[in-house]
Amino acid sequence: MSNYMISIPGNEAPKDGTIHDPHTKLKVKAFDLVKSRFIPSKGEVRYFVTSTNEKLAFETKGYKKHRKLLILQMIAQYCIYLGLIEAQIHSSWPL
Repeated sequence: MSNYMISIPGNEAPKDGTIHDPHTKLKVKAFDLVKSRFIPSKGEVRYFVTSTNEKLAFETKGYKKHRKLLILQMIAQYCIYLGLIEAQIHSSWPL
């Protein structure tokens, strides 16, 4: 797994950060679904993460046919950063 950069603005919660891949320039934005409002953008790829007490959405920014595996690796590293070891990644919102 590559190293990705994680940026979290000072006024936001750690769960509302952005993951950056320095090689492909792909960005994936994280949204805390408990505290933030998530409105999907057209043409972007999104995934959802559930854990014991967490519900997160991830959406690409500037998606240009990147490999889906790259996006999943970025999300997995972000979940590890947050300590969500048992997180499950879903391609659609789980019911």
